[in-house]
Amino acid sequence: MKKTMKAISLLLVVMVFAGMLAACNKTSGSASVDVGIVLPTKDEPRWVQDEQRFKDALKDSDYTTEILFSQGSSAKEKENVETLINKGIKVLIICPQDGDAAAAAVEAAKKEGITVISYDRLITNTDAVDYYVTFDSVAVGAAQGQYLIDNANGKDVPLYLYAGAASDNNAFLFFQGAWSVLQPKIADGTFKVANSSEAEALKATAELSRDQLSKILGQVTTNWDPNDAKNKAQTHLTAAKADMKGDIAILAPNDGTARSIADVFSSDSDISSYFVTGQDAEKASIQYVIDGKQSMTVFKDVRTLVTDAMGMAISILDGGTPETTGSYDNGKVDVKAKQTNVIVVDKDNVKKELIDSGYYEASEFTGL
Repeated sequence: MKKTMKAISLLLVVMVFAGMLAACNKTSGSASVDVGIVLPTKDEPRWVQDEQRFKDALKDSDYTTEILFSQGSSAKEKENVETLINKGIKVLIICPQDGDAAAAAVEAAKKEGITVISYDRLITNTDAVDYYVTFDSVAVGAAQGQYLIDNANGKDVPLYLYAGAASDNNAFLFFQGAWSVLQPKIADGTFKVANSSEAEALKATAELSRDQLSKILGQVTTNWDPNDAKNKAQTHLTAAKADMKGDIAILAPNDGTARSIADVFSSDSDISSYFVTGQDAEKASIQYVIDGKQSMTVFKDVRTLVTDAMGMAISILDGGTPETTGSYDNGKVDVKAKQTNVIVVDKDNVKKELIDSGYYEASEFTGL
C-alpha cells in the first residue's frame, strides 16, 4: 500500500513538473519577437509620435514586434537590447540615446546574427550597424538656415545659434547644413553672430571640421532639452548688448527647444521681432506656427520614415536586400542608408502639408 502511494505521489510530481515545463515552453514561444524597436524616451512628443506610427504600420503585419524605450539612459538602452535579443529578434531597429554609447549594445546584437538598423540617429564608431534609415539631416539644417536668410532684412541682423546634443551625430549634421548656407551671409555682413565666439572666429570658414563644429556646439548646445534651451537663451539675452537685439534671427535645432527659446525672446521688450526655426512638426509647435510664435518647422513625415524602416526589416526577414539611396560614415564604416525627404512648413502652407495630408486633424488646433 505504501509503495503504491509513493508511486502515485511520484507520478503526480512528474505530471506537475511536466505541466510547468510545458507552460514555460509555451510562454517562451509566445514571447518570441521578430523585430525589436528601441526608441530614446517617452518624455518627448516626437518619440511618442514615432511609437504610434510604428504601431499603425505594424497592425496588419504577419511579423511580431516589440517597442521599448530607453528613457534617456544608455544603460537602459543596452538592457532593452539584451531583452530583445533574449526574445529571439532577427532585426533590431534602434534610435540611440547616445551614438557612441550605443555601439556596445548593437555589437552584442550583431554577435547573435541580428541585423541592425540605425533609426533616425546614426550609431557611431562601430562596424555592427548594417543600415541607417534617416531624414537628410544636412538638408534639414540647410532648410532652417535658408529660411532665416529668406526672411533677413538689411545688414548686421543679430543671429543667435543653438544646436542639439553633442552626443547625437545628427546635431552635427543639422548644424553643418545650417552653416553651409548661413556662413556666406555671416561673412558678407548680413548676419552678425550674437552668442558664440567660436562661430564668430570661424565666420570665414565655409567647411567646418568635426573639431571646429564641436567647439561651436560646446557653446550653443541645448542637449535637446527645452529647459537647457530656456536657460541658455536667458543667459545670452542678459549678456547681449543693444546692438544684438532689435530684429533678430534664431537658429533653433528642434521644436521643443524652439518654443522655449521663442518664449524667452518674446518676453524681452528690446526684441522688436524674431524669426525662429524648428523641426519635427510637433503639435505644440504647429499651434505656435499658427499663432505666429514660431516661424517654421521642418516637417519630417514619420510615417515615411517608419515605412522605410519596416520595409527594410521585412525585406531582411524575407531573405532580400533592402533598397538604399546613400551612405554615412559613422567613424568606423560607411553605413548604407535610406534617406527620406523633408518639407519646410510655415503659416502659409501648414494646412496643406499637415492637415490636408492627413498627418493631423484640424480639430487638434485653433486659428487655422
